[in-house]
Amino acid sequence: MILPKQKNGYCRHCKKHTEQKVSLLKSRGRSATHSLSHGGKNRALKRGRGRGFGNLGKWGSKPAISKFKRTGAKVSKKIVLKFTCKICGKSMLSSHPFRSKRAVFE
Repeated sequence: MILPKQKNGYCRHCKKHTEQKVSLLKSRGRSATHSLSHGGKNRALKRGRGRGFGNLGKWGSKPAISKFKRTGAKVSKKIVLKFTCKICGKSMLSSHPFRSKRAVFE
């Protein structure tokens, strides 16, 4: 997707329309030490696994996966734009991220 390098937009800090530089927000993955990481015990407990009585060895059994859920992962990432005001230098993020394989600034 081709995007402009700069645009005019509303700056929440200047409280007026200013020229803003457009850039991509760096995508960062979740930390492995995060308390709710993908295979984390706390995350499983929050989802209701291991609660109740009796033997819930490794938190009980899971239902069979339907054939509709066996498809692969999505091919594109969500792109978040960062707008930097040229007057005050403050940055704002786009309120609606969108999916695109790549973004080119022109």
